[in-house]
Amino acid sequence: MAQDKLVSPSFCYILAANFLLFFAFYLILPILPFYLQDQFNADKSMIGFILSCYTIAALCIRPFSGYLLDTFARRPLYLIAYAVFMVIFAGYMIASLLSLFIVFRILHGFAFGMVTVSGNTIVIDILPSSRRGEGIGYYGLANNIAMSFGPMTGLFMHTSFSYETIFACSLVSCFLGFIMAYLVKTPLKQTIKKEPISLDRFFLVKGTWAGISLLLLSIPYGMTTTYVAMYADEIGISVNSGLYFTFMAIGLAVSRLFSGRQVDKGRITLVISLGMYLAAASFFGLAALERLMRWNPGFTSYLYIGIALSQGVAFGTMFPAFNTLFVNLAPNSQRGTATSTYLTSWDVGIGIGLMAGGSIAQAFGGFNHAYLFGACLTILSTLFFLFKAGPHFNRNKLR
Repeated sequence: MAQDKLVSPSFCYILAANFLLFFAFYLILPILPFYLQDQFNADKSMIGFILSCYTIAALCIRPFSGYLLDTFARRPLYLIAYAVFMVIFAGYMIASLLSLFIVFRILHGFAFGMVTVSGNTIVIDILPSSRRGEGIGYYGLANNIAMSFGPMTGLFMHTSFSYETIFACSLVSCFLGFIMAYLVKTPLKQTIKKEPISLDRFFLVKGTWAGISLLLLSIPYGMTTTYVAMYADEIGISVNSGLYFTFMAIGLAVSRLFSGRQVDKGRITLVISLGMYLAAASFFGLAALERLMRWNPGFTSYLYIGIALSQGVAFGTMFPAFNTLFVNLAPNSQRGTATSTYLTSWDVGIGIGLMAGGSIAQAFGGFNHAYLFGACLTILSTLFFLFKAGPHFNRNKLR
């Protein structure tokens, strides 16, 4: 049927816009600590504070962005947020004071929180409902490809080019992405009856249980993306940590290609459950690496890469399913709020993982304890989903 056609010009444009936005984001991500250290003589604690400002700002704006997207026309809000996100890269190039850089970083976080929620919401508007899971999978795949190539390109450029050149490349990438975003055509939004302000306009209350499950799951994920390289160095794994993220991105990309189709067949809770089982096993494996290194360093190095691949498959399987789960709990008039709730739950867990991972490692003498704690949280998340969040979704889903 024509309405079930997945590939449309607008869908292709928004995929390109999403890739170019995240490529610009990931291009500067690994070089920002070096930039702050070289340009402003910032110490490690100050660098951590400045980088966390971005995440906190994005987290603060998400609930309001969902409300705005459900209240006003989505495409203009998407383009405004995209344009602000793009211009901030030019701001980094002219920031001569550390305080000014911090202001730009906070504004960048606000823009990122808005543009990601609006992009996710618009892609759901564009997709036919029967192919939504598959489409969300491809949309997320654009992020994963950017996650794989962006940091690698940024670190390569860091050895040969100035910081201003790298910021300029991010600016150009975003500018091309903005052109793609401008070409996206969205369906005419139906007039929605004005409703009184309530909690459900900012946070999808019916998504609370799923949000808790997702939050618990994202805590160990946040530990992994932040500390896995330090963990490998701590226990003596000689494999380049960049390979960990490369294989993780491969797992994320490959799993998205098939998990979305299973979601479209109505197997949302099954797909999430299978992903959770694999995630729990991978985190227990990560925690065990410290002991395994004493037994066989060669085998442990290969297992380290294997765990990266399995984590990518696990989370790549769950991402489209969780996103679709939140959307299916909300009426069409609250798609923005549903997407905002999904991303907020994820971001809160990531933030907790950033703070808890280092604290646990310092308190107990190693990152293996942090990953063991993360593995236990994954088990708790799985049990909570199986006995509470999953059944709640099946009783309350709207489609």
